[in-house]
Amino acid sequence: MDWLDKVRKDIDIANIAEGRVPRFTYFYIREEDDKIVGMIAVRLALNEFLRNEGGHIGYCVRPGERQKGYATLMLKGALQFIRAIGLSDAILSCDKENEASAKVIKNCGGRLDAEFYSDTIHEVKQRYHIKQTV
Repeated sequence: MDWLDKVRKDIDIANIAEGRVPRFTYFYIREEDDKIVGMIAVRLALNEFLRNEGGHIGYCVRPGERQKGYATLMLKGALQFIRAIGLSDAILSCDKENEASAKVIKNCGGRLDAEFYSDTIHEVKQRYHIKQTV
């Protein structure tokens, strides 16, 4: 429940907690069986850490639901949302070893900006930009 409380508070832009950024979190639910297949977070602003290592959009798909196109569908929807609110350059990142996520980002227009070692997660990360027309 603590996590859900944080998700709710992240929507309250006027009263966002120090160190956090406003964001919307969406659950992707398959209609035929009401099963949550994934989740995506759209950040409306970035702090220094997110600008360098996280990005505007973060997503995950349940392990048993991967390789079914959900991540691409979720990312395309998030990109439509941020384009509608006037954000023309989205930053996304993934672990270098996560080839599936890199493929999703590239398929949605992502261009590799940097590859670097993250002292936070102790892995090599890749940062991508997706430029859109508003």
